[in-house]
Parts: sequence; structure tokens; C-alpha cells
Amino acid sequence: MSEKLPPPAKKNPQLRQRVPTLPPVARSRAALGLTAAAARGRFMLQHCAECGAVQYPPRDACASCLCVALEWRDTGRKARIIAETRIHVSPDPYFRERLPWRTGLARLEAGPTVLCHLHGDVGRGDAVMMDLKLDKAGQGVMIALPETRSADMEDDPLLRALTADPKHRRILVTDLRSAIAKPLIEALLAAGASHVFAGEPEAWRRGSERDAIAALDQVSVMPLDVTDQASVSRLAGEIGGKTDIVINTARHVRPGGVLGSDTVFAREEFEINALGLMRLAQGFGPAMCSRTADGTNSAAAFVNILSVHALSADPGYGAFSASQAAAYSISQTLRSEFRSSGLRVMNVFTGPTDDEWHQPLPPPKVTAGALAKAIVAGLKSGVEDVFCGDVAKDLEERWRRDPKVLERELTGGGA
Repeated sequence: MSEKLPPPAKKNPQLRQRVPTLPPVARSRAALGLTAAAARGRFMLQHCAECGAVQYPPRDACASCLCVALEWRDTGRKARIIAETRIHVSPDPYFRERLPWRTGLARLEAGPTVLCHLHGDVGRGDAVMMDLKLDKAGQGVMIALPETRSADMEDDPLLRALTADPKHRRILVTDLRSAIAKPLIEALLAAGASHVFAGEPEAWRRGSERDAIAALDQVSVMPLDVTDQASVSRLAGEIGGKTDIVINTARHVRPGGVLGSDTVFAREEFEINALGLMRLAQGFGPAMCSRTADGTNSAAAFVNILSVHALSADPGYGAFSASQAAAYSISQTLRSEFRSSGLRVMNVFTGPTDDEWHQPLPPPKVTAGALAKAIVAGLKSGVEDVFCGDVAKDLEERWRRDPKVLERELTGGGA
């Protein structure tokens, strides 16, 4: 059974700090399908459209009939470990500092035998549940998990390295005036976060939940205005070296299309939603990138909350949708720039939230509690994209099926 993860000891500055390194990065185009599935938290393998054979490893033609029509589909996770190996020597810098490393072969009930990492609670002969996770290089890898969950299975060192679990980590929530701030902070503390820094813009204009948030144990309220580079830089200089996860809750929403909207509101939306994200990344990113191999409380993730209309605009919220699309593009660039360090970028796409700016819209809407729960679950799973709420999940499915059809439906060109 996995041992409970103890809080990290105080760092000794005289000891060598582990330098961030990455496991092997190279993948074929076909193998990137595993990465795409892992990024969305799904277990998918190639299935031959001709004979139905399940493929592993990913390839360009079916191993049974040479058909090139291979479709990525959700696949059964049940398997059994038929062999295991403990690696004690490796020429690779990443694995060399983490030896011994256990790998094995698992035979899926779906057919193929796969090479996988082994959770500490499983061994040869065990029935397991297979999963796809993103490694530090951002590539999809197989891991065999216990068929029956144990209380502390998330504390396994290998599984923790493949996720961004909040346990024992220090987290910055950038705007405590956001409706999600209090339930999110409570959810993070319940998940084991050691400390939460809550950013407060315009301290003279206190939000209704400010005192309740400040009264929580292990929470510090800090001045932070994402529209002010000096404010971001000051806070990054104070806590940037000990921040493990940043969750950007700063958001500005105003309804209206483009032709009839005041550009003053649009400018504010871009200042907070898009440029604010850039300032946070520039302020906190470098220090976090240097600490991604820093033990139990290593820097792990940069989280951004986006409207699902970052994928396809809602004409009723034209400028807001544009600012969300810009933020989404920025987050994709950050994912590339952070990749060499292993720092994750997680986007949480949500449908209309239950707040004053979405009052005219019909239900269903996403509550603050549901969004907080989705963020914590995404961190624990180590995924890159989380879709929260029925509207977000529906729009994602339609967008993946045909973006142009979805555009017509949203802009009034459909039935």
C-alpha cells in the first residue's frame, strides 16, 4: 500500500537543488494520439476500421490487415500485469536521478500488450486499471494503477510526478473578488494545499467574501492587480520563489456584440483576461520553471479559467469571447515556452457561470462550487484541458465534430 506523503521538510540551501530535466521527448505523429488523449483525461487507442483490431504501439497501418484507416477510440482500461522490470542504471539524465524505476508489460482485455510504468501498489500478476498520463515532457505515457483505490494512492511518487496534485503545495489564486475564489480556496485546502495566497486588486474596494477568505487558516491575502505590471512584479518578487501553482481567477465580463459595444469595456476585458495572463506568466513563470524538480512541493502548474466560447464566439458576448480566444492563444504559447521545464498549463473551459453578467441566459449554468471542484479534479488528474458544465461539454463535442457548423449554429445560421 502507498505510504502517506508527509509534509516536506524545510529546504536546506546548502544542498544541491535538482535541476529540471525531461524524459525523452521524441514521438512519431501517430504516437501523438496518445498525448492528445492523455491531455483530455481519456484512455484511447487506435482501432482498425477494417478488422477491428486494437493497435499498440500507435502506427500508420493495422498490424493485422495493413489497413490504414485507424481510428482513435475510447478503449477498455482493464488489464493484468504479466511482467515487471526494475531499472537500476540509465544513461538518461531524467531517469538517472530517479532510479530505481519500475516498468512492466500489461495485457489489456481489449487485446494488445502494452509497455507501462507501474504504480507502487501493483506488481506482476495483479489486475490493474490502465491510464494515460502526461509526463514531464508533456507526452502521453501508460501507467498501471491499482484496480481498487486505496486512501493514499495519489501519494505514490510516480503518480504525483505525472499530475499536479495540490497536496502540500502553495497556491496563488489571483483574484479573491471572483465568485469562485472562496469555494476554490476551500476546495484546495481540503485537497491538502499547504498554503493559499489570495490576490486582492483595489484593496479599498473590498468584496463581500474578503473577510471570510482572510479568516481561513493557511490563507494570506496579498495585493495583486493583474492590469498593473508593477503590482504583479512586486508580488512575484515576494512569493514567486515559493509558489507551486498559479490559478488565474481574474476575469472581466460584459455582454454585447461588437458594433454596439463601448470599446472602453472591451479594452478592460483584454487588459484583464488576456494581457493580465501575460503579466502573470512573465512575473511568476521564470521562478516556477526553475523549481519543477524541487521535491514534494515542486512547482507544478499554471491554470487559466476560460469561457468555452474561446473556441467559437458567442455573438451576445462578442468582445468577451475575443478576449477569451486571445487568452487561449496565449496559454498555448505558454505551454510551448514552459515545456522545457516541465511546468504544466491547464485550461479550464466553462459554460455560462451563475453570476450577474450571465443573468439573461437560460440554464444550465455553472456554479462556483462546481467550477472549483472541476479545477481541483483536473489538477489531481494532470490533464491539460478541463470542460466544466453541460454547455461547455456540448460545445466541445460539436466543435471537434465540425467547427464551421458550430459557428453557423452560434451565429444564427442554423436551424
